[in-house]
Amino acid sequence: MEDQRLLERERHQIEQILQLDNEELQVEEVDYLHDSDDDGDAISNGHGGTEAFAEFTFNSYLASLHTYLGEVEDAHHRMAFLDGGAILNLPVFYLEGVVLFPEATLPLRVIQSNFIAAIERVLTHFDTPNTIGVVHVSVDSDNERLRFANVGTTAEIRQFRRLEDGSLNVLARGKQRFRLRRRWIDVEGVPCGEVQIIQEDLPLRTPRDAFGDLAPRSTVQRHSLSCALASYTSCSRSFTSRDEDDSASNSEESFERELSLRERKIHQAAIDSSESCSDEEISGSEAEHQHAMSHLNDSDSVGSMHSDCEKENEKPASDIGKSSTSARESSERKELKRCQRNSSFNLMHRASKAFWPYWVYSMYDSYCLAQKAAAMWKQIVGVPNMDGFVKNPDILSFYIASKIPVSESTRQELLEIDGISYRLRREIELLKSIDIIQCKNCKTVIAKRSDMLVMSTEGPLGAYVNPHGYVHEIMTLYRANGLALRGRAETEYSWFPGYAWTISICATCETQLGWLFTATNRNLKPRSFWGIRSSQLADVTR
Repeated sequence: MEDQRLLERERHQIEQILQLDNEELQVEEVDYLHDSDDDGDAISNGHGGTEAFAEFTFNSYLASLHTYLGEVEDAHHRMAFLDGGAILNLPVFYLEGVVLFPEATLPLRVIQSNFIAAIERVLTHFDTPNTIGVVHVSVDSDNERLRFANVGTTAEIRQFRRLEDGSLNVLARGKQRFRLRRRWIDVEGVPCGEVQIIQEDLPLRTPRDAFGDLAPRSTVQRHSLSCALASYTSCSRSFTSRDEDDSASNSEESFERELSLRERKIHQAAIDSSESCSDEEISGSEAEHQHAMSHLNDSDSVGSMHSDCEKENEKPASDIGKSSTSARESSERKELKRCQRNSSFNLMHRASKAFWPYWVYSMYDSYCLAQKAAAMWKQIVGVPNMDGFVKNPDILSFYIASKIPVSESTRQELLEIDGISYRLRREIELLKSIDIIQCKNCKTVIAKRSDMLVMSTEGPLGAYVNPHGYVHEIMTLYRANGLALRGRAETEYSWFPGYAWTISICATCETQLGWLFTATNRNLKPRSFWGIRSSQLADVTR
């Protein structure tokens, strides 16, 4: 019974898609040149968004399914994660206009014979099953030569479809970053590369050895007297005292020995600062030491504390006299002074070994950064919700990087960053700086941050492939300025079911920036929106 309900639900969704595609095209005039006084930070979406899209009716889940590729079958033999540093040879797809991240979806339309041979090879290969390499390639504006990125991502083929003309439709997912060591073309014309898997670091926390394991400097009032008494007793045992002093000094020396010259200076400055900031406490401790010494000079106290020492240093009766008494008192005074110095020294070195305050360390704490990045994404973008990834900063850093609406060069920069904390910090900077969207060639302002629209469950930016095999990463906007339309509206191979697409160009430099999507069904909301290619966006920071 449950299976029949699922089949009926799927059949209903397919009929709905076909109905949207077959309806008569009804294109309304698009008011895309009007200005808005609303400069809010929220991005419009079908899950709350702005008031303009309170009647959002499009099923954003359809866009993430890439239904335009047709029915696909699942690939078998999933590949396990490779160890960092592993070297292997893979067929490599060099893609212009797209940067693939781990866990991101990549649609492919494979029509060239050499690339078809590459896909067929990995589908039957058992060493690296269903795995290809994806590397971003760009055109140098100075000499118009291709530039190949040094860092790419392995992609695992999850679904595919063989067409009658021999071409392939493929859905792949990014898996692991790699460094491209060398590249060549084999005898079948397949582009290949030797890649080395990048060892990803673990999420960083505030170092426990700076704030947890090492005891903080105790208050002088609580510590000074007990330290003086214990030190005085231990100082009376010469060999034991030397061993303990040596171990303490060795511990301190081993700590400082691991520091660079610059870090050693910073550490010493921190200790000096700690000592100068507690002059009053130390002066109070000196008074307590004097009070302790007055008690220790009592014959009973001294006798009780030094009974063992007197046994070890016992002399013949003939040597006992005034001279021996004065010598003993002089020795005791020296011992007390030395113990007092050791007490102050130990007290000073009980300060925390951290070079910087806690808030400095939290700036690189992966979990603190993950919370901040997720909260900022929710405030600025909204969809999809990143709160579920806060406990996995490594996954979150790639997830945001694959969906953040910035240019492809900036996204390649994010891919090449080694270190979770550094990648999250850069993403936070970019989220803060997203303000205006400009044409890459002429710097014409196309839209503002508040004009972004989420039309897919994957976020405001996603990858789509056209019938000719070109993959485009597009940012969706509900309003744009300075754009002109070229050609007729088409419904075939639409990335968004129920919408027709029209080529849009920059009205100033006539560069193709993307497409205008218009609803073919009166009940479909929004009525229209824009898809702008990330490869044609300028790097703009506020």
